[in-house]
Amino acid sequence: MAMTHSAKTVGEYVKERPSLSKVFERYGIDYCCGGKRPLLEVCQEKGVSLDELMLTLEQVTTSMLSREEPDWQSATVAQMTEHIYQNHHLYLYEVMPRLSQMANKVAKVHGGKDGRLAELAVTFDTLQAELNRHMHKEEQVLFPYCRQLAAADSMPEFHCGPISTPIHAMEMEHEQAGALLVQMRTLTDGYTPPEWACNTYRVLLDGLVEMESDIHQHIHEENNILFPKALELASELEKNRQG
Repeated sequence: MAMTHSAKTVGEYVKERPSLSKVFERYGIDYCCGGKRPLLEVCQEKGVSLDELMLTLEQVTTSMLSREEPDWQSATVAQMTEHIYQNHHLYLYEVMPRLSQMANKVAKVHGGKDGRLAELAVTFDTLQAELNRHMHKEEQVLFPYCRQLAAADSMPEFHCGPISTPIHAMEMEHEQAGALLVQMRTLTDGYTPPEWACNTYRVLLDGLVEMESDIHQHIHEENNILFPKALELASELEKNRQG
């Protein structure tokens, strides 16, 4: 059974059933930036038992069958861009300034006990700046063009060249954001509060865990669902133009 499904990519599992993302999070498996890799390959690299993981995935799938999950595979490009903006971009715009304030406060108050807290604050502010730039580019350039493609009968003009160019740039920025998240997780021992942590420190760590999970889902929905849909639309319009 495990070998039958192991050729599927990690991203395909989450695309079919979004709730499985929590299983991959538990095993430390990247389903967003690394979502295009086969599950078997990832398990071998991480030393995770494929049979054990497949059993866990099946158990979660069975428990979720009675619950309705969003079917992003059948969503239109326009629906995906609106969903990502409303549920991920607006969330980050709201939560990041608050977490930045807490991270800098904790570093100032407790930096003497753990020098990594100053690095955590700097890393978070770097991530915040990069994500703000990234989301603005998507909202002002890429998402509108995706919606143009969906509504077009012929290939619309695009000042960035083929849509694969900005998509590749966004995927590279996703990789950078993912690396910063890994760095923050390392600096906090997996977001584990020390015994002496104050309430603000603990709230900060809880907020970072929640934000990390949301960003992983955010990147997955773009890399593995929206971008392939947009590339397919562009390919179809290009074929129509040539023939």
